[in-house]
Amino acid sequence: MSSLAFTCALGCLVAAMALGTSSTARATARFPQPCSTQTLHGLYLWTFDGYANLGGNLVPKAVMQGLRFNGDGTTFNPFGTVNIGGTFIFDVTGGPGTYSVAADCTGTLTPGPGISPTFNIYVGPGAQQVWTLEISSPNPPAGIGVSVGTAVRVP
Repeated sequence: MSSLAFTCALGCLVAAMALGTSSTARATARFPQPCSTQTLHGLYLWTFDGYANLGGNLVPKAVMQGLRFNGDGTTFNPFGTVNIGGTFIFDVTGGPGTYSVAADCTGTLTPGPGISPTFNIYVGPGAQQVWTLEISSPNPPAGIGVSVGTAVRVP
């Protein structure tokens, strides 16, 4: 009998908590607040891989770099390493970039002016992670869709 009473009490508590939660709080839990350029702020470790056009041939490329989002649509990369076709470039620091983020958490990223490809981005919950997909390249034909990656916020 005591387990039945406990079960009933627990059920009433759960029902009371659900009824007591405002519809705004329930909606916010299911649908987070809209995103903007201010959503991305801080240092992220960004890795991506794909292919680059090197002398008319597609060769593998891999990049690991720091990417600081400034919360205002601009970026800066404080460190980085690139491997293109087995050739390593260890110091890819410097270079301002730009980004945009729409209310639905999609946007674009250009890590450096003129020399960098452009990426479509998606900002994950709490801006803890950003997914990237290359959509243009300064070196066609290596362009559309040849690089995918992820940026993870550094604590």
